[in-house]
Amino acid sequence: MSLLQALHSEKRFLINVEMCPPRMDLPMEQSVDAWIDSNHLMRKMTALHRYVFLTDGAIGRREEPNLRHVTINLGADADRSRIIPILTTIHSLDYCLEFAARAYSLGFTSLVVLGGDKSDGMPRCVEHAYELRRLIRQRVPGLTLGGWASPHGGRRQVEYIVDRNYSADFFLAQIASHYQSDALDEFLEASAKLGVSIPAIFGVFYYRSANPKTLGLLSRFFPVPTEGLQRDFEAGISSDEICVQSVLALLQRGVRHIYVSNLPMPTAVKTLAEIEARVDAKLVVT
Repeated sequence: MSLLQALHSEKRFLINVEMCPPRMDLPMEQSVDAWIDSNHLMRKMTALHRYVFLTDGAIGRREEPNLRHVTINLGADADRSRIIPILTTIHSLDYCLEFAARAYSLGFTSLVVLGGDKSDGMPRCVEHAYELRRLIRQRVPGLTLGGWASPHGGRRQVEYIVDRNYSADFFLAQIASHYQSDALDEFLEASAKLGVSIPAIFGVFYYRSANPKTLGLLSRFFPVPTEGLQRDFEAGISSDEICVQSVLALLQRGVRHIYVSNLPMPTAVKTLAEIEARVDAKLVVT
């Protein structure tokens, strides 16, 4: 089943994964472990008919190129239709167009194209990501293209999505949480009013701690509910439970497609299974 078919036909909620390829600067032993963990996660998720979104330099990391990582790490037998590379406009235009063509030729059927973080001050190949999606659509018409939106941006973000130039078949919604329900409600209400017709996959971040330095770094890239996280971690609420509450907040609002970001790689499969089991249990109770 293609990604678009799954997004349009799944009645039960589906939790997917966003993961970062290993950092390029890891020592050899850590690099080997990271490749093994990555292989395990991608194989397990695709075997479970989930989707894996592979980042492109997330939060300023120097990552292995995601296409290279998948093709070398998984080999030719992997179901690449369930692995979705993310491409940002931080590269040259020639690189981006070649990336899209190569991805399709290698069996990747979907690609998310977004602007990427601009805090580094580096020039982008286009001013807006929709311009790159449009060019890729012309070059590789068979690719399913994903856009991006912030659920913290209210009606203005939704207006971008419904614009005829958006050039996307679906979109990833940036990190949302139960701590930020007002912004989420505003975004979903605007989506309903303006008639968003393409499916969305909403992100949930797996917060491992309330370390001020870490939260400060993350806040450069998306709105972080620092006070709520500090309060709950101090009260002994676990990372799993915080993630479960955010997933439930989305499900209770009619969202059915979710991706979890920042899972601890060595235990990612087990952690996600436990989160999903707890979500199921709470849904039965409610």
